[in-house]
Amino acid sequence: MRGKPFKSIITLLLIIPLAAVLFPGCTVPPDDKTASVSFTITADNDLHTESFNGRMLLFLADNNNIEPRYQVNSGPATQLVFGMNVEAWEPGTEFQFQSGTYGYPVENMVDIPPGDYYLQVLMHKYETFTPAHGHTIMLPMDRGEGQNWRSAPGNLYSSPRLIHFDPEKKEKVSVNLDQINPPIDEPNDTKFIKHIKIQSEMLTEFWGRPMHLGAHVLLPEGFDDHPEARYPLCIFHGHFPRDFDGFREIPPDADLEPDYNSRFDVHGYNRIRQEAAYEFYREWTGPDFPRILIIEVQHANPFYDDSYAVNSQNLGPYGDAITYELIPEVEKRFRGIGEGWARFLYGGSTGGWEALAVQVFYPDEYNGCFAACPDPIDFRAYTLVNIYEHPNAYYLDSKFKKTLRPGRRNYLGEISNTIRDDNLLELVLGTNSRSGGQWDIWQAVYSPVGENGYPKPIWNKLSGEINPDVAEFWKENYDLRYILERDWETLGPKLEGKLHIYCGDMDNYYLNNAVYLMEEFLESTKDPYYAGEVDYGDRAEHCWNGDQTRPNHLSRLRYNQMYVPKILKRISETAPAGADITSWKY
Repeated sequence: MRGKPFKSIITLLLIIPLAAVLFPGCTVPPDDKTASVSFTITADNDLHTESFNGRMLLFLADNNNIEPRYQVNSGPATQLVFGMNVEAWEPGTEFQFQSGTYGYPVENMVDIPPGDYYLQVLMHKYETFTPAHGHTIMLPMDRGEGQNWRSAPGNLYSSPRLIHFDPEKKEKVSVNLDQINPPIDEPNDTKFIKHIKIQSEMLTEFWGRPMHLGAHVLLPEGFDDHPEARYPLCIFHGHFPRDFDGFREIPPDADLEPDYNSRFDVHGYNRIRQEAAYEFYREWTGPDFPRILIIEVQHANPFYDDSYAVNSQNLGPYGDAITYELIPEVEKRFRGIGEGWARFLYGGSTGGWEALAVQVFYPDEYNGCFAACPDPIDFRAYTLVNIYEHPNAYYLDSKFKKTLRPGRRNYLGEISNTIRDDNLLELVLGTNSRSGGQWDIWQAVYSPVGENGYPKPIWNKLSGEINPDVAEFWKENYDLRYILERDWETLGPKLEGKLHIYCGDMDNYYLNNAVYLMEEFLESTKDPYYAGEVDYGDRAEHCWNGDQTRPNHLSRLRYNQMYVPKILKRISETAPAGADITSWKY
């Protein structure tokens, strides 16, 4: 047990209108109804030792199969969450959680059915930043967890407990934050996997504090035995990797308890993953696999687990920092060839968008991209929203009815949530693009800096009304199809044969719609013709990678094996005269 909290007679009262002034973007419920129940939050005095800024999240769940903080999502099984901004919560004081605070999926506590619920509260800490744009803002610095408020080291939370909740019963509920998320250990180096971290001068200058980039590096078989070899480099883009994923040097665990994967309707998927990782190790170390370097980039930041590998007004020059600081350092330390013809990009989903975007924005620095199930690459199909023509992101245009736009489907087209669901959940988890969610990071990367120092919203989170000025900014700076079409005269000659895009035609997030539009443009190109590849998986969901021979739940485990043969073919066709195409072939 931790020490008992020191409770002050001072209670911090944050009424909703004041919160809206202190924190632009902090929204209020659609009506003025409030539940009679109130929640008083305290923290153990050995945990709450300094003034906190951040987001207080209160969870209610009808079960405790897992902790309530892990049961919140935008699908039908979600439990309840409510959020408040916190400023300068001093040690020894109480925090009054307002019962009228906006929540998800029930927006107002007064509408929660009376009953027994498991209660849990979590404090997500923010830090103060003054980036190069000059505004002072509060953001959650990544602490090694990949920008996840549930597990971020240093976040305080309470042990779940069962309460009877009746919104009309006048009652005061006390909650003590008696737990803290522990630090996360750095991964260890092995014979094949090495880890590097550098302080980026570019990002440090932008954020006004030391900022780092990292990489997990997969070394080829025979690296130590061939010191004369110089290697091509593959950048495997994707979400925050705790370690190099999908590479296992030992056979699958004999006593592994089989799990069930509801997404793919597959039993024992945990063992399938281990088997695929071990098979990759065997192929990698076998006599026939090419001797190359593969890296996964660590670029978690104060907005997300990933920077999208491009320059941004809100995130800073991550594109330049990765391309001109991190990658040259990797090549220096691990004997990379260090030239654009010998660098390649691939990845899926976020990583698919990054692979394509980096190739487009740095056409001379890379020799090919393989983009699987990429995030929207044409904003006329920003999932199901045309940000240039639709007035509202949440609802179909209609005079007399409101039809919500779907946000997620399965391969049969069955809908599990809407775009509005996703965005309202993010709004509760963090205002001003601070939720760590998907829509918020797109907004943070693509938007200009707003008047309050935070990303300017592409649409109103409550209503879905689209801001056409922000949409135009997105178009000119990040709409990849538009940029290619606008600049094809100069980009085309540099990208010929480099663009390869793959997507399932039943992608869960409708990402195939943007790929169709991109393909339409690419197939129309002349002088030069793009000479790449666009392919679709029949009834394949997210994240299909172009493998027509395996089901999606298996092909998604084989990105490296899928693209390396295509990369070798590209090298043989494009390596300049005198290039080193032999030292790494042993």
